[in-house]
Amino acid sequence: MTKINKSVITRRQFAASATAFSIAAPGILRAQEAIPAPGTVDIRTNNFSTFTWKGYFPNLRNGAILVNTEGRTLHFWPEDESYTKIYPVSVPLSPELTRLGRTSIVRKRVGPDWRPTPGMLKRNPDLPKYVGPGPDNPLGTHALYLSWQYYRIHGTNDTRKIGRQSSNGCIGLYNDEIEELFALAKVGTQVLLI
Repeated sequence: MTKINKSVITRRQFAASATAFSIAAPGILRAQEAIPAPGTVDIRTNNFSTFTWKGYFPNLRNGAILVNTEGRTLHFWPEDESYTKIYPVSVPLSPELTRLGRTSIVRKRVGPDWRPTPGMLKRNPDLPKYVGPGPDNPLGTHALYLSWQYYRIHGTNDTRKIGRQSSNGCIGLYNDEIEELFALAKVGTQVLLI
């Protein structure tokens, strides 16, 4: 009878393979850096595609946020164009819930409260009518309110949602990343969802 030798990966072997991957990953990412033309759909296996603000915004007055719903990323440029921030995000569940186009930040709130929209209550009447700030709040710790009614860029306490189609229309970020974006963005920051 032949015995099958099952291989066991040690911590050192795992660490070595993880290190090798982290060294190779930037090269893999750079291979996908072509920037799509405005108005085209850019589908990639790498969600962190880079964009330039030019072609999407006429200027960077008050800063600019570009949300790539296909790539599930949010790009932020400050008014002085001194850096770019890229964040992974959650996006709406379906095309019917996805609103694309231009808007702006009209209000900022730390510790937002939440009420389901009429459409959400129609789809799920069992939702709570109100959730105050705290760990059960679907808006997380910070919210940027857009000029479109019911639409926000906000945090989430459910980190499994990030990088997925999981929202009812809003754009969600990790709480620590919405806190950073909240400090960078202003009322009046331009927002474009593509």
